[in-house]
Amino acid sequence: MTAAVLRAGLIGLGSMGRHHARVLAGLDGVTLVGVVDPMGDKNGWAQGAPVLSTVEELIALGVDYAVVACPTALHETVGLQLADAGVCALIEKPLADTVEGARRLVEAFESRDLVAGVGHIERCNPALRSLRSRLEAGELGDVFQVVTRRQGPFPHRIADVGVVKDLATHDIDLTGWVTGQTYTSIAAHTVSKSGRPHEDMVSAVGQLSDGTMVNHLVNWLSPLKERFTSVTGERGCYIADTLTADLTFHSNAAVTTEWEALRAFRGVSEGDMIRYAIPKREPLLVEHELFRDAVLGTEADICTLRQGLRTVEVAAAVLESASTGRAVRLGDRETLPEGVAS
Repeated sequence: MTAAVLRAGLIGLGSMGRHHARVLAGLDGVTLVGVVDPMGDKNGWAQGAPVLSTVEELIALGVDYAVVACPTALHETVGLQLADAGVCALIEKPLADTVEGARRLVEAFESRDLVAGVGHIERCNPALRSLRSRLEAGELGDVFQVVTRRQGPFPHRIADVGVVKDLATHDIDLTGWVTGQTYTSIAAHTVSKSGRPHEDMVSAVGQLSDGTMVNHLVNWLSPLKERFTSVTGERGCYIADTLTADLTFHSNAAVTTEWEALRAFRGVSEGDMIRYAIPKREPLLVEHELFRDAVLGTEADICTLRQGLRTVEVAAAVLESASTGRAVRLGDRETLPEGVAS
């Protein structure tokens, strides 16, 4: 049990908010003191916590931090309210629906020296955490390419953003996080086939700061639900399935061959395949534990607002490329210098 007991609040009791409520209600060292949702709690998801109508009522209860799980279009307004009140915040991804809004949130929390993070939950997926550790240890050697596929049926819960901001932001963030690199360019195409005003499919190709090539395929139009990430490098290829939290490694063959036709081939050949045994804890619980520890002043690997802003910038560049038909360079789009807030 954590020594200090933090008072936490939750804003939004929808499809993600109900899971946040469940985890907060059982989180060591934390008390869920109130939930904000103007629609009330007709499904009983608030875990017995008082259900309030406004953020002001939650702040008046006295909270150390709040989880923002309302619609993306409201993230900026709610986040600024919390920052003005001196309340730390864990904001669901994406950080905001515009680059300008995300930047204002960064400035608001940094200028007040408040702990704040973005709920890019894939960072807490066991397969990706293991993959990142292995890349950091140099087990793959030079990285050549990152490929992600994230597809499935249309989620009726999403109404205010398209597939780029809702789903592709997962892949943008995890790609930068596992490789430790930033995007320098992106080119994309989108389509909208479901009759909604927003795009529901995107295909993007980009490049990272170390020259690694990136490919993303994301859609809401497939009956097949898939969450696939592969990282290919000089020693082989890692494949992470984030639905099952499995990580496998396909190595380049190290054995010699007497087959003349294959010996003349200068590429790679198939080697051993290893499926790693990984402890599989719930990603949302891990995310909450990390943020709790950060609020308590312990060093914790959370997704910072500044990192969340960079993901919003790349997502905006994806949409710009799709609308203009041209690749977009991101080198000149750096945000405020590290540690500086206006």
